[in-house]
Amino acid sequence: MVEDNLRRILNELPPEVKLVAVSKFHPAEEIMAAYNAGQRRFGENRPQEFAAKAAALPGDIEWHFIGHLQTNKLKMVLPYATIVESIDSKRLLDAVEKWGSERGKVIDALLELHLGAEETKGGFTESEIEEVLSSGSYPHVRFRGLMGMATNTDDMDVVDSDFARIEAFKKSLEERLALPDFTELSIGMSHDWPLAVRHGATIVRVGSAIFGPRSY
Repeated sequence: MVEDNLRRILNELPPEVKLVAVSKFHPAEEIMAAYNAGQRRFGENRPQEFAAKAAALPGDIEWHFIGHLQTNKLKMVLPYATIVESIDSKRLLDAVEKWGSERGKVIDALLELHLGAEETKGGFTESEIEEVLSSGSYPHVRFRGLMGMATNTDDMDVVDSDFARIEAFKKSLEERLALPDFTELSIGMSHDWPLAVRHGATIVRVGSAIFGPRSY
């Protein structure tokens, strides 16, 4: 099932768009089924589960951390993550910079823009993101682009509006700031990734459409 689902999505996905298979809550056997079918990018959102899987699974996997990251859990995530997609606060960003500085490492990251209507969602405002990118205060963080989650709704007009907003903001940043590494736009999940692609997504995060309902 995993192999067939993965093949179907890859056949529909433009080749220049990166597919992150969201493997959270799914066991290593299912990840390996996708791996054996050729998938190399996987996304996790719980630090302890992330660290255990990263240590146990093949070393050529490109791990994306996609969930809220608490500052006291950095040691479980940063040694393994190819990219942290979910830098959602200045407090977290400062902690990641400190971690990288102490170890002489540069961490690839996306800044999360607060998109949806839900107050519970994290993320920066547009002005906060501009301030971060203009500050020059984070030499140990390589800002690779933006991440966003659309409003949790079945109204695709609302989702379309959310994606259009982040697409326009990213283009505005590219026009006004010198950001040579700022190339990624991570939007879109299992139910809305085709719409995200139409709005310039370079990364889509797909879980249930590949793995089915969570296993635990």
